Amino acid sequence: METVRIIPRLDIKGPNLVKGIHLEGLRVLGKPEHFAEYYYINHADELMFVDVVASLYERNSLHDIIKRTAKKIFIPLTVSGGIRSIDDIRGVLRAGADKVSLNTAAIHDPDLIRKASREFGSSTIVVTVEAIKQEDGRYLAYTDNGREHTGIEVVDWAEKAEEMGAGEIVITSVDNEGTGAGFDIELTRAVSKAVTVPVIAHGGAGSPLHVIDVIKKGYADAVSMASILHYHALDEIRESEDFLDEGNTEFLNYGKKSEKFSYTDLISMKGYLADENVYCRP
Repeated sequence: METVRIIPRLDIKGPNLVKGIHLEGLRVLGKPEHFAEYYYINHADELMFVDVVASLYERNSLHDIIKRTAKKIFIPLTVSGGIRSIDDIRGVLRAGADKVSLNTAAIHDPDLIRKASREFGSSTIVVTVEAIKQEDGRYLAYTDNGREHTGIEVVDWAEKAEEMGAGEIVITSVDNEGTGAGFDIELTRAVSKAVTVPVIAHGGAGSPLHVIDVIKKGYADAVSMASILHYHALDEIRESEDFLDEGNTEFLNYGKKSEKFSYTDLISMKGYLADENVYCRP
């Protein structure tokens, strides 16, 4: 088996790292730069920064955070949220990102994927698919953190994104995201079998076993996760935090960690995977 990548996902609202369930109900956890540096030191393979309110303002506001982060970490950084044009992509890359991930803009104008891949190279262009399972068993793509229905079938869209030049596909199970219930193996496997580019599974990691399952049974090439890592890192990071009181900060003062998660750090996670003959990048 080829090596897989473990990619912490950092959802960002304003100046703060946040985390929710089903991409909603966001809790403030601290400053994204602190978590990014912590994950870099602990051997993250890549990082994914997502502006979770970008769709509301039709712009990505992470440039300053990206610049500060890129000065301290030296692993690939993917940025997502509110990226709607070639100029937007160029601006994010100039700020220090290595890759950009498109969702809403790509669905509205699939030709943006083709133009972007020609301009910046397909390895720079990622397409994120937010998937929700329907009552009839189909998976449909959504936008705006799973709020906007598109009517587009997920596998069809993943195939088209690859055809247009996407270098990677991120598959987010909105149903499972933030729950700790495990990845949607059926969803991930269907997309992985349909495309030849790397597939990054996201949404549902609650234990290292879930990561094993989505790699071995879902054929994921990489795994992006948040809660299982963030809440473990929180105790070590929060002592140095000086975040702004923006959004729901009550969890930091009174919150109790969910028993649904087997919280872990990256080094332990990679050790567990190696014991199961799943190997990560050095």
